[in-house]
Amino acid sequence: MNRKKLDPDSSPQAAFGARLRSAREERGWTQEELARRIGYSSTHLSSVETGRKLPTLRLARSSDAVFGTGDMFERLYRKVRNAGLLEGFPQLVEREAEAVEIRLYEVGVVPGLLQTEEYATVLAESVVRRGAISEEQAEERVTLVAERQAVLVRTPAPWVFAVLDESCLRRPVGPPGVMRAQLDRLLEFGELPNTTLQVAPFTMGEHRPFSLPVTILTLPDRSLLSYAESAQQGHLERDNTFVVPLLTAYHHLQADALSQAESVAMISELRKGIP
Repeated sequence: MNRKKLDPDSSPQAAFGARLRSAREERGWTQEELARRIGYSSTHLSSVETGRKLPTLRLARSSDAVFGTGDMFERLYRKVRNAGLLEGFPQLVEREAEAVEIRLYEVGVVPGLLQTEEYATVLAESVVRRGAISEEQAEERVTLVAERQAVLVRTPAPWVFAVLDESCLRRPVGPPGVMRAQLDRLLEFGELPNTTLQVAPFTMGEHRPFSLPVTILTLPDRSLLSYAESAQQGHLERDNTFVVPLLTAYHHLQADALSQAESVAMISELRKGIP
């Protein structure tokens, strides 16, 4: 039987496969036996071991449970998942979890921290239909959205400032029920004691200081970092020479945007108009 040689240094995906094969062989198990233990087909398992398929979070956690490896496979999985994200985004997620202040500006879609599972699922499935990602990768994107939202309820909770371009509210995503629930989620977010929710209306026109989504984090030591992305690349910035002007621009954005009361009124009105 031909045995594919694995190079664990070639990619996080290959490293996961090599470690899975090694753990299996250390116990003298065949692929069929391990597959039965973790609830996957041996064909699928073979594809993961040889790097032809991406591992899933469920497979990683099942492997940790079967092998008694703590969270080793889950940590390897996260490296695989992060390898497919835009540059800087994995680091943003890590620092977001400890930030004391989070400032968001989003265009076109509701930001991940405020998305419902259904809204996130529709967005992910649309990328699957375009052939850009697999169904498993789509599931993992939705899982990541849910994991990130834990920051909103941690103790102590960060202060979260969210300014949404009006297009985030008016762009329909999924069937009416999905948008109704998403607007309800925004209204709930606006009621939290540690949040500020504003809408940048279309009437702001050229006065918007940003044309792309921006995130600015304040860390416990009061240091700042920013993250901005386009469709194809992300950029994480820690140098205050560049971050402080973004923070100043964000303050101008908030000053020109609708107040929270006006923003909530707009969202409520749009919510009523959804059949």
